[in-house]
Amino acid sequence: MDALRRSARISRMERIRNQEVRNQMGVEGTIMDGIERKQLIWYGHVQRMGQSRLPKITMEWIPNMRRRRGRPRKNWMEEIRNAMRDRNLQAGQWKDRKQWILGIGQRRRTF
Repeated sequence: MDALRRSARISRMERIRNQEVRNQMGVEGTIMDGIERKQLIWYGHVQRMGQSRLPKITMEWIPNMRRRRGRPRKNWMEEIRNAMRDRNLQAGQWKDRKQWILGIGQRRRTF
């Protein structure tokens, strides 16, 4: 946001909300949206791999140790499931690459 504010010549002292700055600059999403999109692309890529590939084995691995006391930390797969739920993606939809990319929101703009 700092880079967008500098380019728009808007100071934090002016108390203009981040969403307004994004609208003025024409930026559609946030950084977190881009990160989620890239994670979903990687998830679909790994799911299409063969069962003997190391990234797939690593992603499906569950450690055999006890967790610490307190609230469990969120893991990568929980975030992927939340992102899939937000975008109405199903578990086996990654098999069709074109549908998966359209569901993620990774569409190429045509000019």
